Amino acid sequence: MTDAPTTAPKTNSRNKPRGPRPDLASQLQQLRGGADAAQEPGAEAAPAAAAPQRQPQAQAQQQPARPQRKASPVLERLFELYPQLFGARFVPLKLGVYEDLLARHPEDFKTEDLKVAMGQHARSTRYLESVAAGHPRHDLDGNPVDPVAPEHVHHAILELHRRRSQRTEEDLRPQLVTRIARAIENSGLDREAYAVLVRSRDEKANAVVDEALAELAAQAAKREALLRAFEASGRGEQEFADMYGMKPGEVTRTLQRARKEREAPVAAPAPAVVMAEADTAAAPEATPEAAAPASEAAPSAD
Repeated sequence: MTDAPTTAPKTNSRNKPRGPRPDLASQLQQLRGGADAAQEPGAEAAPAAAAPQRQPQAQAQQQPARPQRKASPVLERLFELYPQLFGARFVPLKLGVYEDLLARHPEDFKTEDLKVAMGQHARSTRYLESVAAGHPRHDLDGNPVDPVAPEHVHHAILELHRRRSQRTEEDLRPQLVTRIARAIENSGLDREAYAVLVRSRDEKANAVVDEALAELAAQAAKREALLRAFEASGRGEQEFADMYGMKPGEVTRTLQRARKEREAPVAAPAPAVVMAEADTAAAPEATPEAAAPASEAAPSAD
């Protein structure tokens, strides 16, 4: 006869005796009871998963609506009188347009109110865009009368760059350098005269000008090198273009420009007009006849 084991036998939960299984009627009664309890006032709230769906709506209701900027009554009147100048499209205005408006509409505008409104208009982003693009100045009848001065184009470009840089983390400096280089070419001034004209106390702005000038000088050197290579090749433009893998039209334009630059006389030194006191953040129209002082003007509008 063998000894009985001294350890207690292992028990399996699956082998535990089960209680009496409720019949179908009892199960239905329990289900009805749970549904009724969920509808009672003291029942638990809906699952937490539904809460995040309502949260953004609640936050949107709590956030105050952004107040819309109210247009100046003077600017609204100017739009009614001159939609081609103050409407959907802005154009640079002639210097002295402030006096022209007072003389033409003495009953419509008060002196100070018009000065403030013109300052707001001159500092708006859309107006600065028209100046930076180099569009001519217009009189009240919508006629182009004068070109925009190169320094006004320059400072408009800088101000637009400053505003855009505040709204993005993207490096906009390459675009600024390219735009300044294009403004230098369109100014009708030689590179040295342009640099003297727009130089200011802002070292960052001066560095951008120097970079644009260096870029233009490099491009001019490439054109001169191409012209020398063409002259030394003894070939026609078509054959020369094929030899260098260039388009014939591109070669023709580049050679013509290089010849023009070679034949251009050396410009005399420009007058020492150093805009040391210029604020590159100021609008180009910040003059007594066109704009109000910065302390009076409203924030720039888009």
